[in-house]
Amino acid sequence: MAKLRTFLTVLLLSVLASTTLTTTASAETAPSSGWNDWSCRPSNAHPEPVVLVHGMGANHWDNFLTLAPTLRANGYCVYSQTYGKTLLGGLAGGLAPMADSAAELSTFVDRVRAATGTSKVDIVGHSEGTTVPAYYMKYLGGAAKVDDFVGFGSNFKGTTLNGLATLAEALKLQGLLTSAGCGACTDYLPGSAFLAELNDGPVAVPGPTYTSIVTRYDTVVTPYTSGLLAPAPNVTNIVLQDRCGLDFAGHLGLAIDPNVAQLVLNRLDPEGAKPFRCRPFTTLGI
Repeated sequence: MAKLRTFLTVLLLSVLASTTLTTTASAETAPSSGWNDWSCRPSNAHPEPVVLVHGMGANHWDNFLTLAPTLRANGYCVYSQTYGKTLLGGLAGGLAPMADSAAELSTFVDRVRAATGTSKVDIVGHSEGTTVPAYYMKYLGGAAKVDDFVGFGSNFKGTTLNGLATLAEALKLQGLLTSAGCGACTDYLPGSAFLAELNDGPVAVPGPTYTSIVTRYDTVVTPYTSGLLAPAPNVTNIVLQDRCGLDFAGHLGLAIDPNVAQLVLNRLDPEGAKPFRCRPFTTLGI
């Protein structure tokens, strides 16, 4: 619970600060040793750098205060940026239309590839950080540049307005996430042109491996099955409670869930996967 309180406090403070600060968190200033280290060179054990993609209303550092250091401690070169910046600047991203954010992700992936001397990256995303990469891989050439994709709190088919309202209330962004100030919110509503395009044929395309992790206790992505991909040889869907019945994490809590971290590490490195250990975890529906 202490970790959850810390995560939510940082998230809410970052949102409030964005209304008064004009400076933004940059890829060079992520507050974690080795995270966004542009001199990092991938090892033979982990040859692809990991690009982290945050969720709606978050930014590149608050969303991954737990997962980024975990990945770095396990030997990965880890990178992230705040994308989709609009009215609230860089401390509350993921609000621009998602096709535009996918183009931003494309540019960032190319930057990471150039800096690390690699042809491909792995992508790990939370919430909208699964939808944007899915579009990037399907329509913007990303399938040739991504080896493994792992998403949690995934969303490929949209969510109800109630789900967006739940997220807005949790982030204290009611006026923005449910108004014209959030193009991504419109994209997420069932029947949107963006979702129609993304779901024109399978979301997962040949090339990358896709892993999608969802929780039955998700009240933001509603229904939670919006995060399940159509079966395919390169697709693995994981309902968290099927692996750990004692995990009651909601949508935001997935970002600090130790069970999710284990699943991410094992999916990025199947050959070096460690036995999964179910740890009781709850975020009280958040």
